[in-house]
Amino acid sequence: MDPRITRWAKTLVEYCLSVNPGDLVAINATPAAEELVAEVYRYTLRAGGHPVVNLGLPALREIALKEGSDEQLGWISPSERALVESLDARLLIQSETNTRQLSGVDPKRQAIVGAAGRALFRERAKRIDPADDRWCITLFPTDAYAQDAGMSRAEFAEFVYEACFLNSEDPAGRWREVSRQQQIFVDWLKDKKEARIIGQDTDIRLRFAGRIFRNSDGRRNFPSGELFTSPNEDSAEGHIRFTIPSVVNGHLVSDIRLTFEAGRVVEATAATGQEFLRDVLALDEGASRLGEFAIGNNFGIQRGIHNALFDEKIGGTIHLALGASYTECGGKNVSQTHWDITCDLRAEAGGGEIWVDDELLQKDGKFVLKF
Repeated sequence: MDPRITRWAKTLVEYCLSVNPGDLVAINATPAAEELVAEVYRYTLRAGGHPVVNLGLPALREIALKEGSDEQLGWISPSERALVESLDARLLIQSETNTRQLSGVDPKRQAIVGAAGRALFRERAKRIDPADDRWCITLFPTDAYAQDAGMSRAEFAEFVYEACFLNSEDPAGRWREVSRQQQIFVDWLKDKKEARIIGQDTDIRLRFAGRIFRNSDGRRNFPSGELFTSPNEDSAEGHIRFTIPSVVNGHLVSDIRLTFEAGRVVEATAATGQEFLRDVLALDEGASRLGEFAIGNNFGIQRGIHNALFDEKIGGTIHLALGASYTECGGKNVSQTHWDITCDLRAEAGGGEIWVDDELLQKDGKFVLKF
């Protein structure tokens, strides 16, 4: 066993999920992540928790999406509902063996499945204190992710370990250090009202007055490293170019350019995936508005790999999400989608600036404001 797998599992159980004796812990993955699942299972037991493992078969999801009725796609099984209602913590290990498996499925059908799952967890959220909602998403290196990234599987595994600080003897300690550093910026952003992002083919303003910035420090996304909020829904004005490609539900979309007026997308183009982009924007009323504005702060991630869990965290980038807002940030936009798209502001990508209330916060991907 690679010791980094052991560190990974220990960090997920103790730092990310804070498993306590008696906790019911759901572990969701595919069989490709067996090594990590087994170690998470082991450390959950050591923490006194009760692990429940769900190893999903990707082929079944494809069959359901292609052959199920709308009613069947929106159906939640009694066992899944009972588990969600009683669990204390949940872990999703992304571990696809074919990231393009669903590329032939209508986005509207995928949205039905997503909406049913979100509704289930919204019901759960009404019954618990938000501080008690413990969940985490991570990614296990498979051949499919490595191919998307243009790496061998061994190279990609090293990329993942470095991004997650798993080469450190104390990954949790490194993430606590990131949390302290990011909190300085979160505190500074409190009571700020507006941001302007300037870059290559980009000049956009958005407001976040009355909204809350959150410190994403590896507990819910692993890896993480970002500051995020939900902007005022009618505030986005201007245009932006996203030079880091995105893969969503099997669809590759690259060189996305969006123009906003009064918070809504009024023009949208993409060099690849134009039809999919337009389909997503037409999903519902909220899909063409922003649900998130965030600043990437993980400088252990140096390049895009066609996976939002990593790409949106790249140090020196910002990302915007089309669709659903975060209620924890004060957001009010409702949508079946939440699509994170990354804009590179680093010098090697042409450079850019982030201004907040007329103060320069970041230039060419580096923070310049002194505290």
